[in-house]
Amino acid sequence: MSPVQEPNGVHEHDDRPLNVLVTGFGPFSRYAVNPSWLAVKPLHNTVLNIDVLATPIMIDNHVVMAEPESPSTRPRQIHITAIEIPVVYEDVLAIVPGLHARPPVLPISDDPEYSSISTPHDGFDLIFHVGVAGRGPLRMERVGHKFGYNMKDAKGCQAPIVRREDTNRVPSEPSEAERMEMEMARLANYGMDPPNVVDSGEPPKRGFGKGYETYPEEIYTDIDVEKLVQYLKMSGVEQIYSSLDAGHYLCDFIYYCSLAEAKRASAKSDKSSKILFLHCPPVNQPLSTEEVTEAIKRSVIWLCGGL
Repeated sequence: MSPVQEPNGVHEHDDRPLNVLVTGFGPFSRYAVNPSWLAVKPLHNTVLNIDVLATPIMIDNHVVMAEPESPSTRPRQIHITAIEIPVVYEDVLAIVPGLHARPPVLPISDDPEYSSISTPHDGFDLIFHVGVAGRGPLRMERVGHKFGYNMKDAKGCQAPIVRREDTNRVPSEPSEAERMEMEMARLANYGMDPPNVVDSGEPPKRGFGKGYETYPEEIYTDIDVEKLVQYLKMSGVEQIYSSLDAGHYLCDFIYYCSLAEAKRASAKSDKSSKILFLHCPPVNQPLSTEEVTEAIKRSVIWLCGGL
């Protein structure tokens, strides 16, 4: 692949390799292998290159890269690590804080290929989470949500109950994205009760409680998602759009957790990871696994061009 990226104001060349962590989700009932992991796994231990001095120009609404200013300048490397995350609330809460540690702490895997992964001492520059949604285009998510997790995970467990500050709060109707996540979970869990049904009456407030009290109900990524989506469309990834609703299920849950942990890390040091989440459809509904993998690679190159 010939990488195309927008350096977003980078003027000084840095030879240090950029370290990127890409996560996919694990098995989920009828998904013996999660479509998100199918797309992420081929990226493990791969190295991409970006010409940091290349300059993007527009010709007939297409991005064209000018030649680097100095042909002797080496392209900067991107080292990618991929890991699989269980579709389980408890596991997300246990694993994600370690991804943001310095150095990062990754979950132990039974797969020999992932049993001894070296981690960058000063942490990952970018953490890119990927999860599966319903049929349709790719969805690049802009925001993670703190509350509203009423669906059961792959183990049939629910998110932690959070003490309600406002007992008179009327629960809102589920959004279209939430209904899609609920239907996907219902279809995946044959014979189970609908995952959004908890008890009779109003369900308890579930989501992030202890340890996350100071964080807002919504956290937005500081990545310019609209600009990234525009770039991807111009570079050939046409079936993609930006989204403000990650579905209030495990995808939304890991996104909020990671965004909050990045804020926690930035309060302790001058460096934290950039965070992004991508929803992919089931295989060939309509995108193939290879097309999703390619979209992730193009996204990583563009994002790293601005780091």
